[in-house]
Amino acid sequence: MHRSQLPARADRRRFVRNASTLAAATLAAPGLLRAASNEIVIGCAGSHTSWMEKLVAPHMKAKIGASILFEGTKSSVNLEKMASNKDKPYLSVVQMDDPVMIQAVEQGLLSPISAGEVPNLKKLRQGAVHMDGMWANYVQPWAGVAYNNRALKGVASWTDLWAPAAKGRIIIPSLQNTEGMWTLFMAAHLGSGKPLAQAQYEIDAAFDKLKGLKPQVLNVYSVMSQAFNLLEQGEITMLAGNFSSYTLPRKAAGAPVDLAAPKEGIFAMPSGICLVKGGPNPELAKAYVNEMLGAELQGKLAEFSASLPANTEVPATASTPKGVEIFSPDWAFVAKNRKEWITRFDKLMAA
Repeated sequence: MHRSQLPARADRRRFVRNASTLAAATLAAPGLLRAASNEIVIGCAGSHTSWMEKLVAPHMKAKIGASILFEGTKSSVNLEKMASNKDKPYLSVVQMDDPVMIQAVEQGLLSPISAGEVPNLKKLRQGAVHMDGMWANYVQPWAGVAYNNRALKGVASWTDLWAPAAKGRIIIPSLQNTEGMWTLFMAAHLGSGKPLAQAQYEIDAAFDKLKGLKPQVLNVYSVMSQAFNLLEQGEITMLAGNFSSYTLPRKAAGAPVDLAAPKEGIFAMPSGICLVKGGPNPELAKAYVNEMLGAELQGKLAEFSASLPANTEVPATASTPKGVEIFSPDWAFVAKNRKEWITRFDKLMAA
């Protein structure tokens, strides 16, 4: 899709529209920017709409003079957009999950982020910068089991999903969604009896365990917001693999939901940010990434989304669970096998 076609896209969120040209932009780090236009297109998760609108868009307008065109969708769709528009990119920055970032690197779709051009890269915690700067994690929501707190007092264990009382009252994510991996890996842990670090490779045990979960499942979602509406309405009691950046802001807004950190452990969502190779307005894109990694916006994002910040100058929020394992899987292993797993999962759930 070319630039002339962009206004017709139904999934775009236009937060700020300004047709004027940016003459100059004031940045926290001098020398980052002299841009020809003040408008950039950002690919991101649809579930991030609330904080992109409330926090990121006004921050970018104030700090770097940027007007944001936001396309909210899944990471896999962002990858497809970059690949199909490789010869003439229209996205400047994409925020998507680590396993899809690996695929983007393999397809030559990203430009590396350097500390010389994005100074805040130096302030990130260890392990937040990947593949020599091809992408970085900007926040890291945690994932557990979301539940309707009018129907349940809590979810102490992931085994509650398999309990007879839950039959027909749970929804799980498709493996096409990154959060779908959490149910798969927890099934591997419960089915094999091994620690998560080892169990993640026991995929046969995972699918054997998922066979027992299938009768419990009302539906498998690919669009998370629709499933979450059913949770809020009490049509289901549990939503597996959901994450803090969506559930806890909904709870704070008064929805009858909460997010459990079951005793077996929780998962670290891999929220990454990258520069699109050959993307328009590259200097403004670098300035955007620098602000996303800066302490001011990191603190706001971590608090709003109940996430672990990447910038070491920002402390963890009070909502970060304590006393349970926070697990990050082998994403290279996921990227290598995910297509096969999706096919196998879809056949199991359709049978």
